Amino acid sequence: MIEPVPSTAQVERMKRDWDARASENARYWVATGKEEWTDEEWWSSGRATVREQVLNDMTNICQGMDPKRMKVLEIGCGAGRITRALAEVFGLVYGIDISSEMVRQARLALRDVPNAFVFENNGKDLSVLGDTPIDFAFSMIVFQHIPSREVIECYVRDVHRLLRPGGLFKFQVQGDPAIESEPDDTWLGVPFSDADAVAMADKVGFEPRHRHGAGDQYFWLWYFKR
Repeated sequence: MIEPVPSTAQVERMKRDWDARASENARYWVATGKEEWTDEEWWSSGRATVREQVLNDMTNICQGMDPKRMKVLEIGCGAGRITRALAEVFGLVYGIDISSEMVRQARLALRDVPNAFVFENNGKDLSVLGDTPIDFAFSMIVFQHIPSREVIECYVRDVHRLLRPGGLFKFQVQGDPAIESEPDDTWLGVPFSDADAVAMADKVGFEPRHRHGAGDQYFWLWYFKR
């Protein structure tokens, strides 16, 4: 099987654009609901996301495991908003981001969180983690900004490589078919139909057991490793 090869120029453009956004106003570009966030508002919003998307789904996520013994991966951790909240629940959290400036800010903000580790990745896979095994992977408001289906598939394939058998990758993609993604646009990502989501899971080796929000900006996918 021929695996997708992301465009180097496209990945470099994503890195450049997200570094610029992070330098301008990282918190706004991560969560555009507010231009100015207080620390309390910022961390509370991350906890709200974890409460709504993780804590209410612990049966699928933990599958009987003690969360304090689980290793968790967050793709697109930005300035650490959700990373901190995940670290309050799980034993070990790895956050990755394409932007060196986002990573710098996240490391600074999480310097008092001993079980959270943030890495700058290459913008297309998880090679920065080597062969580190993970028990659960999560990503929100990240893939909806990626204009390349090849890049997204590379991420999904590498999550499959590191995830324990039976483990869950819960993530959100752009599901609105009215969105017209351009190769040079690093804000409006490529949309996925329900059929696209199922096909990608099957191609990589995941079971797309649950899906919610097809046709909407927030199209959630539950991929379980077979």
